[in-house]
Amino acid sequence: MRSTVSLDRFDIKILAHLQREGRCSNVDLADAVGLTPSPCLARTKRLQKLGVIRGFDADIALEKLGDFVTVFSEVTIRDHRRNDFRIFEEAIGKHPEIVECYNVSGGYDYLLKIVTPSVALFQELMEKLLEAEIGIRRFSSRIVLRQPFGNRKCPIGMIAPAPDRNRE
Repeated sequence: MRSTVSLDRFDIKILAHLQREGRCSNVDLADAVGLTPSPCLARTKRLQKLGVIRGFDADIALEKLGDFVTVFSEVTIRDHRRNDFRIFEEAIGKHPEIVECYNVSGGYDYLLKIVTPSVALFQELMEKLLEAEIGIRRFSSRIVLRQPFGNRKCPIGMIAPAPDRNRE
């Protein structure tokens, strides 16, 4: 079981607000969550130190930068020993086009999200991976035609452990 950190309602409010407005000032954040700036900053730094806040990223509109294709690939590996998973994960981690990787249950082992400038470059990547002998048994890919919505924020209030009402 994963270890979780102890969060109270202010921590959860801070996380939810930063997820929506990552570039807000500490003063604006404190105001939004109902704290004064000093304890708000201390809480934010604590959440960063604990690894709960991993970073503050920009949401880039790729369509404004040029042509690209997003592909989801389902990958099944040949063998299922711990080292086989490690070899596969290390190898695909070297390709910046693979922007997300999930080890999943079900009919395949991994779901990869791949972003490349074209289908041809996606195909080149998959050929490289197959030639690399990293344990791929088979793969199946789905090219994204459109994205009705995306970059939804996670429901932090539903995921975080129930806040300790006595701690505030």
